[in-house]
Amino acid sequence: MSENKAEVLVGGAVLAVALGFLVYAGQAAGLAQGSQGYPLQASFRSLEGVQVGTDVRLAGVKIGAVTEVALNAETFRADTVFSVAEGIRIPDDSAVVIAQEGLLGGNFVEIVPGGSPFYFEPGQEMEDTQGAVSLISLLLKFVSGGEDTR
Repeated sequence: MSENKAEVLVGGAVLAVALGFLVYAGQAAGLAQGSQGYPLQASFRSLEGVQVGTDVRLAGVKIGAVTEVALNAETFRADTVFSVAEGIRIPDDSAVVIAQEGLLGGNFVEIVPGGSPFYFEPGQEMEDTQGAVSLISLLLKFVSGGEDTR
């Protein structure tokens, strides 16, 4: 009977650790933050390396995530919707840039704040955008002496 109690206790401890791991993994992936925040929109020339769920960062701190990506058939640009955490107000002259974590790192959406005393309202579009920079095209320009190869 004592062996049976020990097995039950060990099994319960394993289940508690597994549940704790699942909760931690969900928070780390940002699943708990999905419904919080307000939406902003932006349109990019190139959205290379960005997809739904990609981080939105301000000063290197995650403040949201990309929630929608679609190609605009009229402008041939990538229309993007992303969420920003409640309580974080973005000045209305801010820029939004597709940045890269490093040479081999992934891309993320970075908000570069402006100095305006006015702020974006939920659903507004950020018009000052900079798309992803292709490392391959930069290397080709360097090798060809700065001439445009296209």
